[in-house]
Amino acid sequence: MPLELSLLSAAPPAGGMAASPPPPAPPGKEQQVAGVGILLQISMLVLSFVLGHVLRRHRFYYLPEASASLLIGLVVGGLANISNTETNTRMWFNFHDEFFFLFLLPPIIFQSGFSLSPKPFFANFGAIVTFAILGTFIASVVTGVLVYLGGLTFLMYKLPFVECLMFGALISATDPVTVLSIFQELGTDVNLYALVFGESVLNDAMAISLYRTMSSVRSQAAAGENFFMMVFQFLETFVGSMSSGIGVGFISALLFKYAGLDIDNLQNLECCLFVLFPYFSYMLAEGLGLSGIVSILFTGMVMKHYTYSNLSNNSQRFVSAFFHLLSSLAETFVFIYMGFDIAMEEHSWSHVGFIFFSIIFIILARAVNVFSCAYLVNMSRPEHRRIPLKHQKALWFSGLRGAMAFALALQSANELPGGHGKTIFTTTTAIVVLTVLLIGGSTGTMLEALDVIGDENTSIENYDDNNGYIPPTYEEGTSSGGGLRMKLKEFHKSTTSFTALDKNYLTPFFTSQTDDDDDFGEQPQNQRRGFYDQ
Repeated sequence: MPLELSLLSAAPPAGGMAASPPPPAPPGKEQQVAGVGILLQISMLVLSFVLGHVLRRHRFYYLPEASASLLIGLVVGGLANISNTETNTRMWFNFHDEFFFLFLLPPIIFQSGFSLSPKPFFANFGAIVTFAILGTFIASVVTGVLVYLGGLTFLMYKLPFVECLMFGALISATDPVTVLSIFQELGTDVNLYALVFGESVLNDAMAISLYRTMSSVRSQAAAGENFFMMVFQFLETFVGSMSSGIGVGFISALLFKYAGLDIDNLQNLECCLFVLFPYFSYMLAEGLGLSGIVSILFTGMVMKHYTYSNLSNNSQRFVSAFFHLLSSLAETFVFIYMGFDIAMEEHSWSHVGFIFFSIIFIILARAVNVFSCAYLVNMSRPEHRRIPLKHQKALWFSGLRGAMAFALALQSANELPGGHGKTIFTTTTAIVVLTVLLIGGSTGTMLEALDVIGDENTSIENYDDNNGYIPPTYEEGTSSGGGLRMKLKEFHKSTTSFTALDKNYLTPFFTSQTDDDDDFGEQPQNQRRGFYDQ
């Protein structure tokens, strides 16, 4: 039989003529195609940055930079379709999933962790963890269950329950880069900024861990795994990746503390080593079967807090500018590609009902997430530190979807069978476009309507106490005595203990400074401009 198949495959086609192999490409043709592709990408990046600068200079907040990049990709892809040159354009643009996951996402995620400033982060640590961990879990489950029920009631395209949970996990990853940039431009409460930014940073780690857990459960469904195995897989992915990233960050801190690289003639070596550590963390986690994204996120947080202070002043300025540059280029390219992909790819637009109802379900899940978590946080806080309703509405509004949701949807298109992955990918892409264009463009109007522009309620003067943490001042008489309320208060007190541990032991051990780290002792000059330290 194998011989028969080989003879059949070797036989010439009907007509007696053997099929001729495709002619080899002319010498230098591949280099020319690659050059044209790179030129096209650079031209789109240049146009995007210039257009973004013009819009920002004229304070035109209805079209943020991310939206402009998305539209540029849409226009170029649309022109290619109209001119029937999509094959050549696709060859020029030549985008691979590996390029996205290995070169575009890591600098974006690392910069998210690296740009965190400890003062607002630790001041709102309990609230940030509640929104990012518990809130993301709530949003994922609510979205997945609603999508599944929508399929059962024939409102939308039906997916298996585990795939609905996978969709809920990937679409719960928020990326409020547009909202945060406008927050900084217009000026808003520093605690609100910290909540939105801190939630988006840890939210990515939670979403990708949930997605990987659901994906693993789906692939091993035949093994009959129980609920406890699902929980174990989630903890293995999340805690293992987090530990890997923190460990690499601590190793880098010790290396730069004792290697003596902070002298003039070794600054080049110092910068090179610093730049390599994030990718080392990412590849180590991937090699161990964990999540490189979660690992590099926590590496960025640890390296900013400990390793960064061990660098020389010139190296500090260089690495801050370098990672900010890489992140800006990568994020702009991601939005350009998303717009280009919408115009060029064959999407599953036949399931418009799935897209429509998914958007409604996501809005509802985001509301359940924000308002329920805010209720829990306010139970543990004194009256003057509770999250006001207008900040809760701003948090609800800030749930844009971006690079992480797109990346996971791209992965699901290859993992899921039949048209399921294509439907999820098309829906995610549509949601990203709608949230970036509509929510991003209306952020300025939202801030004015909620009256949070120029909000002076920052409590920034209290950041000096307890190494930047605002300790809750509980009054025994005002407590209701409920078990849940007391547990939440104990959680906030444990945050104070961690801050004291960091100040008294971790910072002196991992850094070369004996006093408070510059990041903690430095007061922001403009309290309403956010807490980036570029």
